[in-house]
Amino acid sequence: MKYLVIISTLFVSGSLVGWIIELLFRRFISQKKWMNPGFLVGPYLPIYGFGVIFLYAISNLPLGINIQWLNIVVRIIIIVIGITIIEFIAGLIFIKGLKVKLWDYSDRKGNIMGIICPSFSIIWLVAGSLYYFFVNPFFVEAISWISENLIYTYFIGAVIGAMAVDFAYSIKLATKLKQYKELQDLRFEEFKRRLKDKIKNIKFKSDKDSK
Repeated sequence: MKYLVIISTLFVSGSLVGWIIELLFRRFISQKKWMNPGFLVGPYLPIYGFGVIFLYAISNLPLGINIQWLNIVVRIIIIVIGITIIEFIAGLIFIKGLKVKLWDYSDRKGNIMGIICPSFSIIWLVAGSLYYFFVNPFFVEAISWISENLIYTYFIGAVIGAMAVDFAYSIKLATKLKQYKELQDLRFEEFKRRLKDKIKNIKFKSDKDSK
C-alpha cells in the first residue's frame, strides 16, 4: 500500500506540474499563446508523471558508491539518459501508433526522428539536477506525510480516475481520426487546429443535410 501511495502521488504531482510548465513554456517561449499543451483534455501530462517517478527512484536508490561527488555525477548521468529514453519512447508511440507528433525537434541539430535531440537533453540535465538537489528532499518529506494521512489519497485516486477516463476518450478519438490522412504525421499544435476545422466541417454538413 505504501509503495502504491508513493507511485500514485509522484505520478499525479508530475503530471499536473508538468502541464503547468509546458503551458507557460508554450505561452512565453514556444508558440507565444495560451494553449493546452497535452494530448489529453484535462490539465495533466502523464509523460511528466512517469518522469517524476523515475527521478524519485534514481535519486533515492542506493548505488553503492562511497565517493559522494562520484555518486552524484553517476545519478545525474542516469537521470539524463533515462528521461531522454522516456521522451523517445513516448514520442515514438504516438508517431507510430496514432500518427501524431506531440513535439518535433526536426529543426534542431543532432535530433533523432525529431523526437529527441542534444539541446533538450541538456534541458533534462538541468531539470534533473534541480530536482535532485532541491525538489527530491521535499518529495521525500511530503510523501512520508501523505502516507501517514491516507485521507489525501482519495484526491490522488480521483485525479488518476479522471486521467484514465480522459486517456480512454482521447485514444478513441485519435484512433477514429487516423482515417483522415490530412491529420496524420502533423505536429500536435497543427493537428489540433485542423481537427477543429474538421469537426466544424462535419457539423456544418450534418446541419445542412438535416435541413
